[in-house]
Amino acid sequence: MFARPGRMALTILGIVIGMCALVATVGLTRTAGNRIISQFDQLAATELFVTARRGSATGMIDPKAIPWDAANRLRRLNGVVAAGAMSEVDIGGALVASSPVKDPLSQSAFKLGVRAASSDMYRGVRAELQTGRFPDPGHSERGDRVAVLGPDAALRLGIAGIERLSAIYSGDQLYSVIGILREAARKPELLASVIIPEGTARRYYGLTGPGTVIVETKIGAAYLIAEQIRFALRPDDPRALKVQVPQEPKRVRDEVKTDVNVMFLLLGGLSLLVGALGIANITLVGVMERTAEIGLRRVIGATRGHIGSAISV
Repeated sequence: MFARPGRMALTILGIVIGMCALVATVGLTRTAGNRIISQFDQLAATELFVTARRGSATGMIDPKAIPWDAANRLRRLNGVVAAGAMSEVDIGGALVASSPVKDPLSQSAFKLGVRAASSDMYRGVRAELQTGRFPDPGHSERGDRVAVLGPDAALRLGIAGIERLSAIYSGDQLYSVIGILREAARKPELLASVIIPEGTARRYYGLTGPGTVIVETKIGAAYLIAEQIRFALRPDDPRALKVQVPQEPKRVRDEVKTDVNVMFLLLGGLSLLVGALGIANITLVGVMERTAEIGLRRVIGATRGHIGSAISV
């Protein structure tokens, strides 16, 4: 063991690193799995989406199936944390630009999705601001021309902040930018959209009713709230609404946990393989360095066992 101290130290180090990697991987598996399950419980297991159902006779969606005060009604239900309405706005063929001057040599106007939102929608989708502020109910009541941009939309329009009172044009209509999102956990499509107040969409684009109501519930209350939503919003015709509920939590949780465990165990096996290759490489180098000695020992009659014991020291 002391004839080749450097080689022995490297061999021990390889073994220690491999075992530490395996132990760390198992620990990370548990930590990451619990973290992912916690995020699932907070997001997927607590979200509900309410939309209008297509008519069985006409196959069309009634744009007035969801009442305008749907979010206020749902917030009165026990177990509802937040509720807000979001709708897609039809702006025709209008383009969105950050300048009224259209430069024919460069693309300055874009076809971006425009969505109308109630003031409580941002809380329901877990939206976070990069800069600025969210619209308040007063903006919607007055029909103010203000907008919140998703980060992707802001990047395309060349707007990095609101310090210089940035504004955009939707067709010929001017909107003041009052905020830029950082993320929207439940509705990632908002990251590439222009979001205007619900009242503004009603005044200037003829929006006739909310398209979707996003509901956040307490953990464990989603299925009960889903049964109550139709009667709270449309007691006259509960079948006119469709409620999208999360998948069965335990089954999805088990699937996620299994996938995470397999992934990290593969990483642990890879770490052990790297350590084993390192040890094998050191051993091979040691044998190659003593090739002449091994040959001499074999010539004078040493057996494989004698040589193996000699090489090990």
